[in-house]
This record gives sequence, C-alpha cells and structure tokens, in this order.
Amino acid sequence: MNTLYYFIVFMFLGFGSTLMVSAQTANIQNDVFWNTTDGRPIYSQGGGIFRFNDPASGAKKYYWYGVHYKEADAYRKDPSVTQKTSRFTSVTCYSSVDLVHWVFEGDVLTESEVLKNNAQPTWLGRLGVDYIKELKKYALIIQHGNQVLFAVADSPTSQFTWHQQIDMTSMIGTPNTGDQTVFTDEDTGKSYLIYSYGRGRNKIYVSEIGVKNGMVNLLDCTEVYHGEGREGNCMFKYQGRYYMCASDLYGWDASHAYYLVADNIRGPYTPANHMQVMNGCTDDYAHVTQTGFFYTVRGSKQETVIFCGDRWADFAGNGLGYNQWCPLSFDGQTPYFNSVSSWNLNCLTGAWMVSTNNNYVKNGSFEADRKRIPSIVKPAQEQLSGWVSVVLQGSPIHIDTISPSLNHDNDANDRKVVIGEKSLNISDRVDFQRKVYQTLSATPYVPLNDGLYTLTAKVKNSIGFVTLEMYAVSSKQTVKYNIKNENTAWQTIRIEKVPVKGGQVEIGFLAQGKANAFCYIDDVVLVKSR
Repeated sequence: MNTLYYFIVFMFLGFGSTLMVSAQTANIQNDVFWNTTDGRPIYSQGGGIFRFNDPASGAKKYYWYGVHYKEADAYRKDPSVTQKTSRFTSVTCYSSVDLVHWVFEGDVLTESEVLKNNAQPTWLGRLGVDYIKELKKYALIIQHGNQVLFAVADSPTSQFTWHQQIDMTSMIGTPNTGDQTVFTDEDTGKSYLIYSYGRGRNKIYVSEIGVKNGMVNLLDCTEVYHGEGREGNCMFKYQGRYYMCASDLYGWDASHAYYLVADNIRGPYTPANHMQVMNGCTDDYAHVTQTGFFYTVRGSKQETVIFCGDRWADFAGNGLGYNQWCPLSFDGQTPYFNSVSSWNLNCLTGAWMVSTNNNYVKNGSFEADRKRIPSIVKPAQEQLSGWVSVVLQGSPIHIDTISPSLNHDNDANDRKVVIGEKSLNISDRVDFQRKVYQTLSATPYVPLNDGLYTLTAKVKNSIGFVTLEMYAVSSKQTVKYNIKNENTAWQTIRIEKVPVKGGQVEIGFLAQGKANAFCYIDDVVLVKSR
C-alpha cells in the first residue's frame, strides 16, 4: 500500500514473495489514510485483529475486522467537512502476513443481512471475532443498538449470518454494553468479551465467550472494575500479565489511555478501581486517539504490544486517518506509550524502531484538545496539550472565559490547507508579547539522535507584529525563521539544517504584536534531514 510500505528493500531475491513480505521489516505510518496493497481505501473502525488459519493454505494469518461507516468515505474525500452521523455499511475483513500490508477479503457482515432479521437501522460497532470449536464456526460479536449481536460464519472470510441477539440486563442491569472488544488469550485459547456498564460506564466486566444451549453466547460475567466512568474498553497480555485498558468518556474525541494490571484475567486488578494514565500519552492524548484494541506480537526476539487507537476523524474532524498504531514499551510491568508518527516493525522478531521520517512534534496539528483552551469545562485545562504558552506582556492566561484563547477554530476553507478543526492562536486584545514552545527530548525507548533536522509549519497572520518568528534551540545554538509580512492565506515556513545535540531541542514561536494582531499556526513538523 502507498502509506504502509516496505522499509528494507529485498535482500535475497531467491525467496518467494510471501516469505519476503513476512520476513522483512515494514513501515507503519500514522496521520494518513491507509490503503490496501492494491491501493484500495482501508475502512476498519472500532474492530480488532485476530489470528486464524488461512482456509486456503492452512497457515496462520492475521485477520483485521472493523466497521465501514458510510461517512468515512465522505471525510476521506473531503476532510474539510466533519460528518454528523455514523451509518453502518458493513463489517470489513482484511488479511495480512506481517501486520502492515493488508489485503481486502470482503464485506463479511452486510447491512442487508442485519436488516433482513426485522431489525431497524441503528448503531453497529465495537466488534471482535472468535473461533468456536464446539460448533466449528467463527463468531462475530458486535454492538447492535442497545443489545449485543452474534453472527456466525464457516471461515474467517466468508459471510457472517445473524445468529442471535442478547439483552445484557440479566447480567449487568442494562440491555447494552458501554463499549466492548473481544480479547483472545493465546496461552489458553479462550476468548472473552471485555465491556463496560451501559449507563455511566463506571463498571468493567469480563465474560468468556462459548456455547450455551447450542448457541454462541457469554458464559459468565465478572466485574473487575468499579470507579470513574470509562469507555473504549479493551485488553492485552504482556509477559503473562493482563492489562485492562480504557479511555475517558469523551465520545468521538481523543483521550488519555488508562490501564490496570492483574495476574489473572478475572482479577484482582491493581490499583483497585483506580485506573492509571499510561505514561507517554498525555502530550497528545495518545496520538489523538481513543483506545481501540491492542495486539501483542510474540516475536523470536521480543514481545511488542501495538496500541491500535481509533481516531474518529470523520465525526470529530480531528486529523487524517482512522487508525493510529503506536508501539508500547515497558519499565517492568509499567507500560509506556510511544507517540510516533512513523515506525518500523518486524512481526517475526517482534523488534521495532522509529522510522527516519518520524515527526517528533507532539500535538503538532493542535487536534488533541477538542475545545477552547484555556477551558473551564471539565477537565479544566490551562495550556494546550504538549505546548507551553508564556505571556511576556499582555493578558494573563487563566482558566476562565476572559483569558485569550490559545487555539483557533479552523473554518472549511482553512481545512482545505491545514489538518483538522484546530490550530494554534497567538493573539490578544491588548498589545502583547508571547512565547509558545515545546521541548522535545529522547526517551529510553525513542532516541532523538544528534544531527540535522528540518522544522516546518503552516502560518496565517495579520499585520501589526514587531516580531514574529519560528525558532529551534539545542545545546545553546539557535536557528530561526522571521515572518516579515502579512499572510492572508496559509503559507509553509521552513528551517533547514536545525542542529540537534544531546537528545534535546526546544522548538517554538515568538511574537510581539499590537492589540488584535493574530497569527494562526498549524501542522508543525520536525523530521530528520536526509
């Protein structure tokens, strides 16, 4: 596919193409729309990846199931318009041998199949698939309106047909689940539905999937969490321990990624009823996503857990691409979220590394914050995520409605040039001087290597500035770009050969302007120079 492409060229031409695809390292690029190997759009939201036998060869293969919403087509064609509804088209199935290059297998659950069972058009989403040995069937479990729908098929890629729909009231007290995913424990072969309480979502449950009275169903119900409301419920297993994960109740918007840990899938999970924010996710709300699902690659060298975040861009307007995948690292049993825009994975060894075209800026398109900042609305927030705004002269920044707004609402014309609904806003109703910056540093898992980098941004600004510049400083060496003129339309500014030393660089913007002068900034990128 053109956005998920090979990182290492063929080294041994004598091997067959299938072996070559599975054996080499390949690139995963975020912040773009993904395509299949033959260039078709990938539409897979709110789903999961499962490993089954290929019906043709019998070999293990990855199968990715998700929902195709009609609005995903429209947003992909024109990201300047945020869609208002989510209409189910189908459940899609894609297959891969390396978790990077995907082949479209078909629409495995169609709208017509759902509607022919006297069902009214409604929300369908949050799904997973399990192989049911007793019935020799594959079962798809999906939210359907205010209940849970089970559909079955004879193979991973054949048509799923309506099996039964269940009301969850007898189990949890509400007919629906809040959010849900399917988790398969590869060590035991058992699969579970991971889901939250349907109202308030302040409880999380685990239910084993199996056969009851000859039908695919949930065999039991264990409450593993009771606390603050959470959604985006999903789970992964790493080095024998179970991680229960979820997001804030932010709807289509991005969120922190939360987790609990246990030695047994039924718990007890710690810390009890108090989910922890995953380290590394706060600067950009988990790369502008909501927890979707995870996949653990058990390679010959290491286990790598892939965070597969849902970016509901079609309904939130918060960037490009519906699927954002980032690798996790671990300090003991504590997970660390690596917010990278481009990285390379070898699914055979499990090894991964940051790609040379990675953008090191966090929240560079200013889409993590889906409201006016500073915000008095829960959660109260004074600064833009990942950025620091310092008032050197002018109105102070406070959590109130009088404070200058730190972000700007892009209109449809803006969004034909820049990404998403938000951009950085540097302005004030009085004469002002302000510095907005971000300090980028190497982590134990993602290096920021010494060398030369390129810093770019898009700007749109009025007259009335004494000083307006973009800068970068590392190891006491500063480079800058002076914006000298008014830009009534968006312009790209660039600093070539930004020197980075010691694994740290500060990037930012300096502005000294007259009252009501403004500068909007968007799509800030720092990449290694080639």
